[in-house]
Amino acid sequence: MFGKSSSIIFLDNVIKPIWRTMFLFFLITFVGISTATANPVSGAKPTEPKPLTKENLLDQPTDFDSLFNGKDLTGWGYRNKEQGEFVFDSFKGRNQSNDGRFKVIDGSLTVNPNNYVELNDPSYITLWTEEEYPNDFILTIEFRASKNADSGIFIRGIQLQCRDYLVAGPYKDLKNYKAQEWNRIEIVVKGNVALCTCNGELLEDALKLPATGSLGLEADRGQVEYRNIRIKELQ
Repeated sequence: MFGKSSSIIFLDNVIKPIWRTMFLFFLITFVGISTATANPVSGAKPTEPKPLTKENLLDQPTDFDSLFNGKDLTGWGYRNKEQGEFVFDSFKGRNQSNDGRFKVIDGSLTVNPNNYVELNDPSYITLWTEEEYPNDFILTIEFRASKNADSGIFIRGIQLQCRDYLVAGPYKDLKNYKAQEWNRIEIVVKGNVALCTCNGELLEDALKLPATGSLGLEADRGQVEYRNIRIKELQ
């Protein structure tokens, strides 16, 4: 039989290797788990992508060109039909249209179909930009509509209603629209589709457009003022 000292030596020789083995096992397991958690390449769940928003989808620029100088109707005019074709009648340097429907008042482009001289031409109810816009673009415009006023913004010839929204029409349930105050419309055109919002609230998510065309403002009913009309063409 073993003596006391021999028994201790035997136990040390048996138990210590077992503890060392267990310690190494747990150490390797712990390090492996920690490494896998810290290193996404090792099989950890990848970081969730940021939600796709209009801003990161379009890489929205901050520099816009002004379409209205706040002083006169330069860059705008009527398109008159002559011999079957529309001819642009420029209002460069003038502060109002031929019939008085469109006037520059206190820095705003004011639309008032109630105060005009009858010229017997239906094309005169819309003021058009001289330029056409075949490229993708972002258009921002601020407007203030009098009670029950009805106007419109034409995008390559297709109308987006711009009016006292809460009275009637497809957008009467808007939550962010401020009646008889300044509101902001943003129109983002990609290809032949426009995304339109008012104060950040959706109006149209896929308004179909032709390949090119001018921008326009309609004089239909009541007074509507426009200002800060800006565009950025996207390359």
